[in-house]
Amino acid sequence: MTGAPVYIATAQAHDDEMRARIAHHVIQRGEGWTTIEEPLDLPGALKRTDGQGPRLVDCLTFWLANLMMADRQWQIEADALIAVLAQQVSPVVLVSNEVGMGIVPENALARAFRDAQGWLNQRVASAADEVEFVVAGLPLRVK
Repeated sequence: MTGAPVYIATAQAHDDEMRARIAHHVIQRGEGWTTIEEPLDLPGALKRTDGQGPRLVDCLTFWLANLMMADRQWQIEADALIAVLAQQVSPVVLVSNEVGMGIVPENALARAFRDAQGWLNQRVASAADEVEFVVAGLPLRVK
């Protein structure tokens, strides 16, 4: 495998606070990364970057939120992601959040998002070779 590591960013900078967060992440990454900003077509970004080097996708939670807010068929998009992951040659590390460990959200959109994120995490974890759950910066091997 050749090439610099590829950072596939799914977040979008809609306000100053988010722009500052993204800038901080860029500084933390340091030199040597190729950054691809792809808020919606994650399967396409993975196809286009396969063979270029290892990829870090940050993160599935933003990707799902972007799909839902864009009124996209996120289940179909998730199926496409799972299919593309199975075809990858270069390593892919996917970051996601576990949003179902707190209280049940009060509004329907937040509940739908929480449920969808749980479903997506289960699908990706099932397809993954390895799964790590990180709590307080400490990794716990799940699979």
